Amino acid sequence: MSAEKINYIELPARDIEGTKRFFSEAFGWRFVDYGPDYASFLDAGLDGGFYRSDLAARTNSGSALVVLYSADLEGALEKVTRAGGTIIKPTFDFPGGRRFHFACPSGNEYAVWSEQ
Repeated sequence: MSAEKINYIELPARDIEGTKRFFSEAFGWRFVDYGPDYASFLDAGLDGGFYRSDLAARTNSGSALVVLYSADLEGALEKVTRAGGTIIKPTFDFPGGRRFHFACPSGNEYAVWSEQ
């Protein structure tokens, strides 16, 4: 096993405050601000941060896809939409489970999957 592993991820955010509000409301993430242009997130399974940028991480432009897991896919879909996320790929089956893709308020694409 390698001593090096993925430890932290950084993502662009057009609207850091709106993005923080969305992920806090939808998934219960906590945040630590490091000035007006950066906020780190906690309680997400992998720590990371959002930096102020006009860019957005989307798979159609070659970005990596951050995929979250939920044992309750329909519940996660409801939380995402209630918190202001935009569904960009409705729930679909794939080998191993089902998932949907959404965009956060900053336009970044994410997926949520479940084996059910």
